[in-house]
Amino acid sequence: MSKKPTVLILGKLPPPLMGPAIATNIILNSTLKEEFNLVHFDTRINKEVATMGKWGFGKFFKMMTLYRQFKKVVRTTQPQIVLVPISQTTMGFYKDARFISIAAKHSKVVVQLRGSNFKNWLNGASNSTNVFVTKTLAKCIGVIVLGNNLKYLFKDYFKEDRIFVVPNGANYELETKNTKELTVLYLANFLPSKSFDDVLKSLVILKGKGVTNFKFNAAGAWDNEAFKQKCTAIINDNELANVELLSPQSGKAKMQLFADADVFVFCPKMPEGHPWVIVEAMANGLPVIATDKGAILESVLDGENGFIVPSETPEFIAQKLELLINDAELRSKMSAQSKAHYLAHFTEDKMVMHLTKVFNSVLVN
Repeated sequence: MSKKPTVLILGKLPPPLMGPAIATNIILNSTLKEEFNLVHFDTRINKEVATMGKWGFGKFFKMMTLYRQFKKVVRTTQPQIVLVPISQTTMGFYKDARFISIAAKHSKVVVQLRGSNFKNWLNGASNSTNVFVTKTLAKCIGVIVLGNNLKYLFKDYFKEDRIFVVPNGANYELETKNTKELTVLYLANFLPSKSFDDVLKSLVILKGKGVTNFKFNAAGAWDNEAFKQKCTAIINDNELANVELLSPQSGKAKMQLFADADVFVFCPKMPEGHPWVIVEAMANGLPVIATDKGAILESVLDGENGFIVPSETPEFIAQKLELLINDAELRSKMSAQSKAHYLAHFTEDKMVMHLTKVFNSVLVN
C-alpha cells in the first residue's frame, strides 16, 4: 500500500469561534484524512475576540516559541505540502511570512486567504511591504481563495492555474424547528464591521411601519463596550420588544437557533471571505439577506435564495425583511433554493473534493 502524502496544515482552532478557526477544525476532521496524512500546527495565540489585533511582549515571545516549535514539526513530519493561512495586515503577514520561509526550505507551500481585503491592504501599505509580500509569495507554489470572484486578488503573484478556489463546506446535524413564531436570525460576533447596528436600525424602520409580527434573535460576542452601548441604545430607545440578544452559541444550541429561524440576515460593510454563518443558514434552508462582500455573492443569489443589499443601508434591509416576513410563499421558495444551493456546492464532500484536487495538482507540479 502506497504511503499517503503528508500535508501540514497551519491554523488556529476555537476558541474563539472565528471563521478561520472553524474552517481548520472542519478540515482536520473531514474525510480529507483518508487521502492524506494530515498534521496540524496550532498558531493560536488569542483565546478571546477582544484580545485579537492587540500586540505585546507576551505575544511576541509566544510567536518566537511557535517558530521554534514549527521548525521541529517540519523536520519531524517532513510534509510534502504545507498549507499556510495568510493575513491581510502588515503585522499579520510579517508573522505568517516566517512560517512560509521555514516551510519552503523543505516542502511545497500553498497559502490560503480566508478573506477579501488583500488588495485594499496592499494598496495602503508601503512600497517595502509590497516588495516583501511579492518575495514571500514567490516562495509558494500556489494560493487558495474562497470564491471565483476573488481570484483577481492574486493575479499579479501567481499564474491562473496556481490560483485555486475552495469554498467553505461542511455537514451539519440539523435540529427540528420547535416554534411556530416567525423568527429572523442574526448570528455573528457583534462587530462594527458586521453592521449589527444597521440591522437594528432596519427593525426600527419596520416598527415605524407597523411590522412587528416576528421575533428577532441575535447571538454573538461583543467587540467593544462603545459599540455594545450604541446597539443597546437603539433597542431600548425604540422599545424593540421583539429583540432577544444571546451570548455566542455553538453546537446543538446554535443549530437550534437556525432551525427555529425563518430568515437569516448578515450585512457586513467590510470585506469578508466566505462566511460560515451563510453556509449554515443555507444548510438550514433559510432565505438570506446579505451584502456583496467577498464570496457572499456566490452563495446568496439575489432574488433566488435571498437578497443582496447595499452596505450600510438599513432601509434596504428593512425592505427585504418586510417582503419575506409578509410573503410565506416567497420564503418557502427561497428556502428550497437555499437548501439546494448548499447541497450542490457547500457540503464537506464538496470542500474535500476541491482540496484533494489542489493537493494532487501541487504534488505533481
